Amino acid sequence: MTRLRRPEALVALGVIGLGMLALFETTRIPVSPMYARVGPTVMAYAASALLIGLGAALLAQAWRGQWESEPEAAAAPLNLRAAGWLLLGLALNAGLIAPLGFVPASILLFACTARAFGSRKPLRDIIVGAVFAAIAYFGFARLLGINIGAGVMEGWI
Repeated sequence: MTRLRRPEALVALGVIGLGMLALFETTRIPVSPMYARVGPTVMAYAASALLIGLGAALLAQAWRGQWESEPEAAAAPLNLRAAGWLLLGLALNAGLIAPLGFVPASILLFACTARAFGSRKPLRDIIVGAVFAAIAYFGFARLLGINIGAGVMEGWI
């Protein structure tokens, strides 16, 4: 008989909890009666169900002791510099999306994330981030009519 592996079980329960939170928040999305069967919540329900299912599968593996970590990954130390760049990008994105808008905040997030993964070309990262952010902004704001943080730069566009 195998024992429950606690760290893995906690990760699994965290994934289940995230799925439950996503499911709860999905039920709070207002849905117009003009949608018959497929509306704006379909993908959110699917993502919630997949998260809950993944968490349950991970919990089953933790219970049976089948969840094995790679020895190389366990021996590698945490790269604090990379983690710092990721945290900086997330903080900048969260703090600047309201005053500056989606595009500038996303550009900074992309550049910081690229730096965390070892990029040494910030100008290229800013340009690539701008292209992706503009595509996402136009996709949501212009095509779908969803406001995802209109700011200074979006007002020029």
